[in-house]
Amino acid sequence: MTDNIAKMIDHTALKPDTKKDQIEKLCDEAKEYQFASVCVNPTWVELAADRLSGTEVKVCTVIGFPLGTSTTSTKAFETKDAIEKGATEVDMVINIGALKDKDDKLVENDIRGVVKAASGKALVKVIIETSLLTEEEKVRACQLAVKAGADFVKTSTGFSSGGATVADIKLMRNTVGPEIGVKASGGVRDRQGAIEMIDAGATRIGASSGVAIVNGESSNSSY
Repeated sequence: MTDNIAKMIDHTALKPDTKKDQIEKLCDEAKEYQFASVCVNPTWVELAADRLSGTEVKVCTVIGFPLGTSTTSTKAFETKDAIEKGATEVDMVINIGALKDKDDKLVENDIRGVVKAASGKALVKVIIETSLLTEEEKVRACQLAVKAGADFVKTSTGFSSGGATVADIKLMRNTVGPEIGVKASGGVRDRQGAIEMIDAGATRIGASSGVAIVNGESSNSSY
C-alpha cells in the first residue's frame, strides 16, 4: 500500500496567511505528484478546482474549521457552497464541547447535517480533534460519525494542541472497522511517519509536507 503513498496524501495549505501563488503551487505539486487531493480553505476552492480541472486530483475543503463551533445550519451551508464551487471532499470539525457534554444527539445531528448537504456529491471526513479528547470520547466521536453516515474519521485540524499519533489511528481504526476511511493529520512530516500511520490503519494522510514525504525528506511544517 505504501508503494504509491502519494495517492493517499491530501496536500494541504490551511494557514490563514496563505496567498494565491501558494495555492497555485500547491495545485501544481498535486498534479505533478498525483496526490489524492489538495486541502484548502473555502475561499480557495474555486481557484483550486479550476487549476486542477481535467486531472484526477480532488479538491478538499474544511467546514466549521478549526473550532467546530459553528451551528449545524452554518456547516451545512458551507458544505453546499463549497460543493457548488468545486469541492468534492469536505473535512468538517465536530462540536467538541457537545461531545464532552455527552450531548451525542447534537454531535450526530451536526455530522448528519453535513453528510446530508454533501448528498453524494462529496466525501465527508469528520475531524474529532483527538488531542482534546479522552480515549472514551475518541471512541464515541468515531461511533457517532459512523452512525451519521460519514465516509472518514480524521484525527486533527493541525491547529490545536497536538496532531495524529499511531495510538489514535489504531484506536480509530478499531472503532470504525474496515469500511470507513481514517485520516491522519497534524504533524506527519516525513515518509517514515506517514508509513507508520498507514501501518496503523490510516487510509489518508493530511499534510503540508506531501512533497517531502514522497521524496523521502523531512519537513518542519506543523501540519
